[in-house]
Amino acid sequence: MICKKITELSGSESDQLLSRGKGLTDVGSAVDAILENVQKNGDQAILAYAKQFDKAELSTLEVTPDEVEEAIASLDSNLLKHLRQAAENIRRFHAAQLPKEIWYIEDTPGIVLGQKTIPLERVGCYVPGGRASYPSTVLMTALPAKVAGVSEVIVCTPPRADGTVHPLTLAACKIAGADKVFKTGGAQAIAGMAYGTKSIPSVDKIVGPGNVFVTYAKMKIRDYAEIDFPAGPSEVLIIADDFANPKMTAADILAQAEHDPNSVSILVTPSEKLAKAVLEEIEKQSETAQRKEIIEASLKNSAVLIAENMQECIDFSNKFGPEHLQIMTDPEVEDTVLNQIQNAGSVFIGNYAPVPAGDYASGTNHVLPTSGYVRMYSGLNTAHFLKSFTIQRISKEGLSEIKDAVIDLAETEGLFEHAEAIRKRFEE
Repeated sequence: MICKKITELSGSESDQLLSRGKGLTDVGSAVDAILENVQKNGDQAILAYAKQFDKAELSTLEVTPDEVEEAIASLDSNLLKHLRQAAENIRRFHAAQLPKEIWYIEDTPGIVLGQKTIPLERVGCYVPGGRASYPSTVLMTALPAKVAGVSEVIVCTPPRADGTVHPLTLAACKIAGADKVFKTGGAQAIAGMAYGTKSIPSVDKIVGPGNVFVTYAKMKIRDYAEIDFPAGPSEVLIIADDFANPKMTAADILAQAEHDPNSVSILVTPSEKLAKAVLEEIEKQSETAQRKEIIEASLKNSAVLIAENMQECIDFSNKFGPEHLQIMTDPEVEDTVLNQIQNAGSVFIGNYAPVPAGDYASGTNHVLPTSGYVRMYSGLNTAHFLKSFTIQRISKEGLSEIKDAVIDLAETEGLFEHAEAIRKRFEE
């Protein structure tokens, strides 16, 4: 873990922190081969990859309704209650994001302009598996799609070695309203949803986080299906001053670190006292962590950085562009910091707004751009599941208001029949 002043970072250290997750080409040849195989051989290829990567012997890919009901029946009622509570918060927040279905303006008499927004027809949600089950990701992907009005939502998630999907994941699929669930993960799942197979229907858009193999696959299939954005290993940046609680701050860093060996956690603070206290807490708390090996690997990618002042913290954060940004400062400067943030996937403010709150139950979405892509992408929201087209209703009087402008501009561009299409409407 890097521990030093920002001004003392070496070039290689700075590159290590700022260029995280950019090594997609390292897996390119392997993923390209998987995509080609699935496109050519469909279900047969996906079933073979389930055996190779997941150690699962499958005869079919689709989860049956009986499997879903059995999974739900096996779960503790309190766990299901909490899953439904999280789902309701997520549903309400994303419903608030919905735009008007249709709207019009008439700034020029006789020219009525509008826009109609409609949902996509079929969307695929990728839900990771492997090191942990992620029912929360089902809620974060399938629920906003359903709120947006998507007709068919399918979920792809890796099977366990015994050929089943984790019961919590299946329960979340039921609660979120997913229409179909398939037992496949990795690049092969992305290929199946993009190209379509005998079992898996092709989709209009693929959403959801994943490892570098999944992210590379999503970037490669965009001629067949749109994607949300690149979403790789998770990351957090914490801007904090002496108001922050060192124990909570360290816990937040470890919570992020346990996601993945490639996760990145950074504390930026103008307080050397806080930096020292947080480092001590990280060492102390990590000793009893259950996912200690993953945390230790992740902390090698992470840093505690000391800034000259709060402005330097803000500037570093904007340059880094974190997936998750926590602002743990004196409440009197919270808004000052927030107002200067330009690049962040989701922002958490205060000692009692840890990232796990948003990961599960506050209602905001945890599927967010990583690796600095927040400079150009927004986190998953209902708009990702919608498309719009514009409308023009123009009378003769309205067209007369703009005809000279259209004719002049068309002829300037050398498109003379464009101009004639206007003139003909005003000939006697």
